Amino acid sequence: MARAAKNAKNAKNAKNAKNANNNAGVARLIRGFGWLAALGVILVIAGLIGLMYTGVATLTSMLLFGWLLLIGGAVGLLHAVQARGSPFFWLGVVVAALNIAAGVVVIRRPEAAAEALTMFAALLFLTGGVFRLVGSLVVRGPQFGWTLLQGAFDLVLGIGVLASWPSSRYVIGALFSLALLFDGLGLVATGFGGRRIAGMVSDRLTPDDDTRSGSGNPAGKPVQPD
Repeated sequence: MARAAKNAKNAKNAKNAKNANNNAGVARLIRGFGWLAALGVILVIAGLIGLMYTGVATLTSMLLFGWLLLIGGAVGLLHAVQARGSPFFWLGVVVAALNIAAGVVVIRRPEAAAEALTMFAALLFLTGGVFRLVGSLVVRGPQFGWTLLQGAFDLVLGIGVLASWPSSRYVIGALFSLALLFDGLGLVATGFGGRRIAGMVSDRLTPDDDTRSGSGNPAGKPVQPD
């Protein structure tokens, strides 16, 4: 009888330790989703500010792009030097040098870089719109209407950007701000949804543990020794 009581006590202690670990894991998960939602709020605020000040957002995005090119080129050059015995050594050096040069140009002339990227984006919108329009008219698939509408929208957007170039360079900042806004909204939704699901899991674990603690003696009567 004493051995059975000791085994029951050990099993109960093991169960309590397991429940404590589960609760700690759920708490860490809830905190992680909270930080994710907080980051989403910061991105949403940054996106809204960028939409109000598109000029500042354009310059900021260009500077970030330039530094990314510069850092990426430096890292690529370092890898190329480390792998200088490989047959792609000179190709890695050339690509890294081009990235470094482009990064320096973008950082030193962010407005000119914004104008060039705006022209490039407008040409992409134009060519993409033309291809979508022609493809939707030729194929006429089940998504004919949506493809035709998307192609027309891309075409009109490309023409509008080209018509107001180079003053349309602030389109880059607007697109960058919209990307921040929608990414932030997605993170906020993920964070709050994850916290809600983790809270539901935590609420389900606690009643189950209470039920299981009394499942060995459903009637609640004390066990009489033999």
